[in-house]
Parts: sequence; structure tokens; C-alpha cells
Amino acid sequence: MLPNPLHPAVVHFPIVLMFLLPISAAATLWAIRRGWATRNAWAIPALVAGALTLSAWAALQTGQDQGEVVEKRVPERYVESHEEAAELFLILSGVVFAITAAGFVRGRAGAVIRPAATVASAALVIAGYRVGHSGGELVYKHGAAPAASAAAATAAQPVTPEERSDR
Repeated sequence: MLPNPLHPAVVHFPIVLMFLLPISAAATLWAIRRGWATRNAWAIPALVAGALTLSAWAALQTGQDQGEVVEKRVPERYVESHEEAAELFLILSGVVFAITAAGFVRGRAGAVIRPAATVASAALVIAGYRVGHSGGELVYKHGAAPAASAAAATAAQPVTPEERSDR
């Protein structure tokens, strides 16, 4: 059974992966310098970067669904600010994924791309912080969680026979 609303459960995946990506990339650079096979080792940060982009997309999709509900009780500008930050994060995570995937290139180019991908993944944390901070403000400052929970509870209530006949 999936949680309802789904967005609060999904958003934790990109947050965790956002922090794991630069750690895994840096550790992989260290391992490559110690003699590990470059292509095999670099698969780890490439997979984390791909999972990050996929989870950011899922968080954005579930957030757009929740945004419509929350905008009924929270000023639209706060919801839009969070959504815009999330859209930027998704784009940037896709760029970081592309750079990280380019790290499979052999030779001098790959040796330059892999540290660049590591730095880009660390910089992505700034954009992720902005999304998380605005989402936290929606919940803890502007009351988005009660609005979403109330809507979910209303949607989950069983339909009575009288209500069915009214439809």
C-alpha cells in the first residue's frame, strides 16, 4: 500500500542520493587512483547519478499533484517557488548525470571529466538545499502538510450508497 500523500515519501530519495553522489564520486576517484578498473569503478557514481535524476523526476511529478491540493490553503507564490526550485534541480541533476556518464570516456578526456563530474555533483547540493528548504517552509511555516493530509483523508473516505446514487 502506498502512502497518501505520496510526495513526502518520495522526496527523501533525491535528498539522500544528492548527498551520496559526491561521496561516491570522490571515493571512486580515490579507488581509481589506487588501481581499480576505471570503467567498473565509475559505474557506481553513474548509477547513483541516474537514480538521482529518476528520483528527482518522481518527486517533481508527485509534487505537482500535491501542489494543486496545497495551493487551496497555502499562498500560491510559495508553492510555485518550491516547484520552480524542483524543476531547476531536475534539470541540473540531468546535466550532472550526463557529465557523470561522460566519465566513461577513456584517456585524458575521461581523466578530466570524472573530477569535473565530482565537483558538479557537489555543487548540485546547493540546488537541492534550495528545494528542500522551500519544501520545509511549505510544511512547517505555511501549513502544507495539514492541507495535503486533509485532502488525502477526504479522498480516502468510502463512498456511501446515497452518495453513489447522487453521481
